[in-house]
Amino acid sequence: MILLDRVTKVYNRNNTALDRISLHVQQKEFVIIIGTSGAGKSTLLKLLTREEKPSSGKIVIGGLDYDKLKDRDIPLLRRKIGVVFQDFKLLPNKTVFENVAFALEIVGFGSREINHTVPRVLDIVGLKGKENRMPAELSGGERQRVAIARAIVRQPKILIADEPTGNLDPKHAWDVIKVLEKINRYGTTVLLTTHNQEIVNKLKRRVVTIQGGRVVSDRANAEYNKGLTK
Repeated sequence: MILLDRVTKVYNRNNTALDRISLHVQQKEFVIIIGTSGAGKSTLLKLLTREEKPSSGKIVIGGLDYDKLKDRDIPLLRRKIGVVFQDFKLLPNKTVFENVAFALEIVGFGSREINHTVPRVLDIVGLKGKENRMPAELSGGERQRVAIARAIVRQPKILIADEPTGNLDPKHAWDVIKVLEKINRYGTTVLLTTHNQEIVNKLKRRVVTIQGGRVVSDRANAEYNKGLTK
């Protein structure tokens, strides 16, 4: 599903963001990516969504070889990858329904299909009955779940959640994590970046640690927790 082979990203001679990173993520996996600020996590995500190009190395996602990717193919790639951010990025003057529908409108879906699809997705993220609310009327956790609904409404194969709980209190943070786990059970590959150690400890998932632009650890959650107690 996701393959990075000795990927390097150099911004300038004083800034090597990623240094020969290799990573393989299977279809339907749920992987937590951790690391301090400046470790290279954000650069990694930008490479996956093709916001940035690697300086060297190979990236293959869902059978698409990035070396052969034409600019005209990037929209197709991004339909395979949903992205959720820490700060929601909702449209403040649109309702919950309209925010999610917008992701379908911009790729040409008709109103009949939108009216069929959006309520089902809102039900998945636990927002049934809140279709007509405005973002300002929602809690932070609910706004993040709207953002998740918008990210998955086109049924991407991969969901990238970049610090999705960073602005939330513990209860709402776990509400969001439970939604991500539910989406993963439906078959979507999930990459979660987080600084929340409690989430890392409690989720029984693979943990990849990036430090100084390199993968310094890649292990199952049980192994990770065992290492913490030594």
